[in-house]
Amino acid sequence: MRRATTADQIKQLILTRSLRPGDPLPTESELCETLDVSRSSVREAIRTLSTLDIVDVRHGHGTFVGEMSLDPMVQALVFRGVLSPEGSLHALREVVEVRLALDLSMAERVVEAGTAQAEHPALADLVDEMVDKAGRGENFLEADRAFHTQLFARTGNHLVGQLVGAFWDVHTAVLPQLEIAPPADIQSTAKAHGDMLDAVRAGDVEAYRQAVIEHYAPLQRVLAQSS
Repeated sequence: MRRATTADQIKQLILTRSLRPGDPLPTESELCETLDVSRSSVREAIRTLSTLDIVDVRHGHGTFVGEMSLDPMVQALVFRGVLSPEGSLHALREVVEVRLALDLSMAERVVEAGTAQAEHPALADLVDEMVDKAGRGENFLEADRAFHTQLFARTGNHLVGQLVGAFWDVHTAVLPQLEIAPPADIQSTAKAHGDMLDAVRAGDVEAYRQAVIEHYAPLQRVLAQSS
């Protein structure tokens, strides 16, 4: 069995004391005494946990429980994806597959949450923006991301929302490295967002799933042709 490290002990301390993101951790001296370890061990552990966003070091103020975001995972995936053109293409294919799987698996929750709200003006505005930009042959990644982020935010599942945002970050970081031309049928992607919104309004889960598939189809075709 692996011996517990000082970082493991600090994580256990956070759990044992039921500390939440933003709560202060004991001082370095207190950690040394509580965990019976040296200052160098505590400092190394804090550095390790800081890179994972488990703790947040605020110079001059102390160390606090971090937000535990998915940023470290995003950075690792982005770096993995840009190591080589071949790796970037493979990484983007995987990201698109995961995004599609998330969208399809959450279809019922998204439709249920969306149907509970009578109006969707912000989403409708984003659809109009995407359709307009697609018609002019322009990129609409920011509006696309905002659309999906807002849809998932309504479900109340914060972890899925974080995952969606994380994979979008990887997507937008890796895509420029490939210099792939926009799909010729990019307008289909823009229109699919409108179909997704219509399905949410109608409470039609199957129509929503079909619109999701149509939304990804143009990009998937481009990635397949680039292999």
